[in-house]
Amino acid sequence: MGPQKRLEIHNLGMGVEALNADLVFLQEVRHFHHQEAKEFQRTWFGWPDQGQAEFLAPEGYEVAYRTNAVTKHGEHGNALLSRFPLGDIGHHDVSDHRFEQRGLLHVPVQWQGLEIHTVVAHLGLFHSGRVRQIERLADFIGKHIPPDALLLIAGDFNDWGERLDAPMREYGLQRAVSPQGRGRHATFPSRLPFFSLDRIYMRGLRCVSMQVPKGPAWARMSDHLPLLAELELLEA
Repeated sequence: MGPQKRLEIHNLGMGVEALNADLVFLQEVRHFHHQEAKEFQRTWFGWPDQGQAEFLAPEGYEVAYRTNAVTKHGEHGNALLSRFPLGDIGHHDVSDHRFEQRGLLHVPVQWQGLEIHTVVAHLGLFHSGRVRQIERLADFIGKHIPPDALLLIAGDFNDWGERLDAPMREYGLQRAVSPQGRGRHATFPSRLPFFSLDRIYMRGLRCVSMQVPKGPAWARMSDHLPLLAELELLEA
């Protein structure tokens, strides 16, 4: 459902395919929602029979999904769409209180003979809670990801005040920014982007380029714009 409460999942699927990204990090992906499904016909252009992660995946992509939040009428969570083979899918609960169910989706990706550990994140609405969630993220990394492994963390960090870069650096994670130094690439709200809530943090990689696709079509599909980055290995 887009900001105007129209069914946009089909347009979003075409948008994801048009990005032609090797890895797609998604948040608030519905596995099912009985109430919203009743509002649309089960036709080829109506409410999908599949979960949204599988529906959004371009042909040939592998899919990882785990639930973060269970609601009265359904459930939603994080998803990773990958052009490359996936390893074991893991989930780590980082909810700070019972009113916000948040989680980390952890998936190793096999890329050109290397393993890249990917984490899809969606942090909470309050800064103190986000700080605690970053601490839990660091604890999770320390316990489950080898210290010399390539690591890519992306998602909605809800960091309105731009205060999470410093603690992330303390844990060895650098924020991906444009090499040309053109600001922080605002993605929210999609109609008039001002805040850089959507981020990519990495280890063992560097950012070659970054852009935010804009326009009425993207703004209609979500209240966040996509963040598109090209990354490469750091030289040894």
